[in-house]
Amino acid sequence: MDLKGKKLPFSAAVLKWIALITMITDHIGASFLKFYFIAHGKAQPFKTVYEVLRDVGRIAFPIYIFLLIEGYIHTRNVTKYLLRLGIFSLLSEIPFDLAFYDRVFYPDKQNVFLTLFIGLFTVHAMDSIAAQGGVESARGGPGKKKHLSTAYFVFADTGLILCAAGVAYFLKTDYNAIGVFAICAMYLTRKYPVLSSVLCCVILLASSEREVYALAAVIPVTLYNGCRGKQPKYFFYAIYPLHLFLLWLIRIPLGL
Repeated sequence: MDLKGKKLPFSAAVLKWIALITMITDHIGASFLKFYFIAHGKAQPFKTVYEVLRDVGRIAFPIYIFLLIEGYIHTRNVTKYLLRLGIFSLLSEIPFDLAFYDRVFYPDKQNVFLTLFIGLFTVHAMDSIAAQGGVESARGGPGKKKHLSTAYFVFADTGLILCAAGVAYFLKTDYNAIGVFAICAMYLTRKYPVLSSVLCCVILLASSEREVYALAAVIPVTLYNGCRGKQPKYFFYAIYPLHLFLLWLIRIPLGL
């Protein structure tokens, strides 16, 4: 890494903490306050607090997407990376349904780990096609000698992205097809972090006008120094289902 990059303050660990804190902030509004409103109505000032919590939470997903792409580029084993996302998607589904829908099983919405899994699988497929066609892999591997036309890559990548978006839409994952589009867009523009982050946030706007606040994620991503930083193993995976379960658990004695 160059000296300029080393002067930037945020490691991947710092970005994960920012994403985690803003995500939990969002979920306090989307889970706890949501059920408070159901029980007591949307009285001020709680409605304002709810809006602020949800707006702050928009910062999390673009950072998680950025970290997903970084993780893909630097991981030693893509299969294990996909497996971790798949396992925690399964482990998170019941806590997700309890926290947001107060049901053990809610088929109309699946947790964000599944969106990330579909996105990562698509990115890996696109990268594999590029390497087969003579383009250097995003993970640093040399491309094979067979060189294919730009039209071939455009057609192949477009087909993959549309299929993956269709799967996310059919499975009703969190952010569904829009989330997959955002992941793929950030991967394809990964060499330009600011542009990549802005493009990701613009795409997310298609899911909700509230996503305009996601643009704040551009700031910490721009300050990323390329270093991993100290990270507790599996903590950032496990905290997702754990905090959702706790949000549901806290509501029980309050009658929410």
